[in-house]
Amino acid sequence: MDSTKIFHNIDPVYDENSESLILGTMPSPKSRETGFYYGHPKNKFWPVMAAVFEEEKIPETIEEKKVFLIKNHIALWDVLRSCQISGASDQSIKDPVPNDIAGLVSKTKIKKIFTTGKKAGELYRRFCMEATGIKNIGLPSTSPANCRFSIEKLVNEYIIIRERSGDFLSEVFYL
Repeated sequence: MDSTKIFHNIDPVYDENSESLILGTMPSPKSRETGFYYGHPKNKFWPVMAAVFEEEKIPETIEEKKVFLIKNHIALWDVLRSCQISGASDQSIKDPVPNDIAGLVSKTKIKKIFTTGKKAGELYRRFCMEATGIKNIGLPSTSPANCRFSIEKLVNEYIIIRERSGDFLSEVFYL
């Protein structure tokens, strides 16, 4: 598959009360098509997040997803502003250009940064961590390509978003 230069086309979701930031790598083709994060119908992100925060209903519309995030003091964005990529394959990324993660953090109460998937963590540490001064906690990808993790296993990993409070511990988990 040929690689294509992609520019991030989805605004970050946050407000001044956001305490945790979840970063993916770059919106997938399906997310760019739907106009919001984790837009592929088989992506497990929204069911996992609903389970983590004990919601009875999985947010479905963009508005419901934004309300869910803000209510739970979560900011959502991606590490990259642009890159060369083949489809949705993070492993194919070339010429990465980061988003201004430190700028977003400065407008919020963010003290915790979670990265979804190995590549997001790697790119965050390479381009953004020094500027934010916040170490990331790596979480497994919720992509349909990550068959090793069922929704239940993902919930067990993602529960740390809800449970972790106060100052960020010095431990960093890279998955």
